[in-house]
Amino acid sequence: MRPIRRVNSVTLRRLFFFAGDVCLLIVSLAFALTLRFDGMVPPAIWLQFPLVAVVSLAAKLPVFARQRLYAVSWSQVGLDDMIAVARGVTIGSALFGLAVFALKVTQNLPGFPRSAVLLDYVLSLVAIGGLRVGRRVFLHLRARRPAAGVPALIVGAGSTGEQLARSLRVPNASGYSPVAFVDDDPRKLHTMIQGLRVLGDRDEIPTIVHARGIGAVLIAMPTASSKVIRNIVSLSRDAGIRDIRIVPGLDRMLTERLSFSDLREVQLTDLLGREVVQVETASVEAWLEGRTVLVTGAGGSIGSELCRQIAQFRPKLVTLVDWDETGVFWVEHELRRLEQRVVTRLTDVRDAAKMDEIFQRVNPQVVFHAAAYKHVGLMERHPEEALATNIFGALTVARASLAAGVEKFVFISTDKAVNPTSIMGVTKRVAEEVCMALNRHRTTRFIAVRFGNVLGSRGSVVPLFQENIRRGEAITIRGPNMRRYFMATSEAVLLVVQAGAMGQGGEVFVLDMGEPVRIIDLAKEMIRQSGLDPDTDVPIVFTDPEPGEKEFEDLLTAEEGTVATRHDRIFMARASPSMTPETLLARVESLREPMQIHDLPSMIETLQELVPTYRVSELLAQRLRVSKGN
Repeated sequence: MRPIRRVNSVTLRRLFFFAGDVCLLIVSLAFALTLRFDGMVPPAIWLQFPLVAVVSLAAKLPVFARQRLYAVSWSQVGLDDMIAVARGVTIGSALFGLAVFALKVTQNLPGFPRSAVLLDYVLSLVAIGGLRVGRRVFLHLRARRPAAGVPALIVGAGSTGEQLARSLRVPNASGYSPVAFVDDDPRKLHTMIQGLRVLGDRDEIPTIVHARGIGAVLIAMPTASSKVIRNIVSLSRDAGIRDIRIVPGLDRMLTERLSFSDLREVQLTDLLGREVVQVETASVEAWLEGRTVLVTGAGGSIGSELCRQIAQFRPKLVTLVDWDETGVFWVEHELRRLEQRVVTRLTDVRDAAKMDEIFQRVNPQVVFHAAAYKHVGLMERHPEEALATNIFGALTVARASLAAGVEKFVFISTDKAVNPTSIMGVTKRVAEEVCMALNRHRTTRFIAVRFGNVLGSRGSVVPLFQENIRRGEAITIRGPNMRRYFMATSEAVLLVVQAGAMGQGGEVFVLDMGEPVRIIDLAKEMIRQSGLDPDTDVPIVFTDPEPGEKEFEDLLTAEEGTVATRHDRIFMARASPSMTPETLLARVESLREPMQIHDLPSMIETLQELVPTYRVSELLAQRLRVSKGN
């Protein structure tokens, strides 16, 4: 029933404007004649009025429809709408004038004054424009009255801030009463916007808060970086403000129009991963539209977001491969709701026979391989499982891709693959090398993309901290200097898709992760967002890093360096293989036997041959010493 109500509402609005235009055009013409003759219109001219009125309506109303004057939003009419009104009235009046002139020449309107046409044009312009802008003016005048609500400071005096101030000034609509702006642009200082003064830049937030009795800070900067947002939030909290709200980033706004309902509480993605990602939509769409795409690990945090983003580019079919039935069930449900054709296959990527069967049936053209074990500490305790999934699972899917003639294979890697100190990291690095070695066939183009932590993923500390806070338990951090790169999941996946479209085969792409964040700062921010105080309500304790963990992750080895690409957020590592593709693949195959019999010394020895920068964790070093002692 909802679509029917929407159609009726549009129809009623158009009928309202149409009927209003008819009445106003007739009144404008009558008033123009009255002005022309100083209120003493000759009876002969009044007798001509019905014909002239019909000509006026016939000349102007079709032009108004052509200029879309009946599609204007009455309460949100803007400058573009008023330009369309001026254009429509001008063209319509010109046609009306030509018609009157023709009728005068043919003696159908003898004595009708030409000056009345000009007066009618001016009056029609005022009347038609006034009808459309009237409600907006009324709402603005009503909003000029003092509104009850929490005194609010708007940060950002651009177009977004202006729209927000306008929407907030509707009485009793939002619970906020805007008081002033702050903006970092010195040209806006002391200017007036929507009747509110720009009092200073963001560094003056504490001073303005205390001087003006501000109770809320509203951030209207959809393109601001996470670093800027963190600074604004910090200044506001230092000033004692707890009610801090923000306009979502441009990539998350559904429309260009803004109202107070778009405001929401500040989230971690705003503070740590708010960079707006620009994607070359045309190139990605040309790559994926109408293609069959297969995603492994589709039920996970990265794989599921990959499926959502891929579906935007209208692929012919998306195949979901995962062993996690619950995760892949919800992804399938979501894609079907988006009317995306989807196929689900529950299987383990290590099962070569099953993978070959899936590839033969589905015949994908593009593969995103996101299936992997990612928990560092857990993999240190189960190294053979990390090898089986992260290396041989990737190899199985890659070989199935080659056999099926897949055009592109995009491997999801990690910053932990650089100078690895964990089994998880070294297995992902070997898988990278495997993809690069298989690229020599050139039938399938293999591409790897490295990035750091994504907010809220299953391998992230964020869900762990959230559970600690919910239970009121202490948050444990593995060292006060622990730092990590963070990126919003949607941001990382969009860049992965863009890198996949750019890649020609054999590249290891590295995503620009921004500035690293201290884990202690992340923990404190999450506690504050829960309405609690760090250390007071939720204690923070330190412990030693897990086996294989580093205090700070690298995105490149010392030897690699980067090459810029045409995308400012994507770089390409200068890969320098230490052995030939044939030798590398042979050494990888030699890992199978020690993996199956849990021969840890042989596994570690081969991994160090494949990745010379790999440093064994203390936990595995102890196990190696025990093995050698036996």
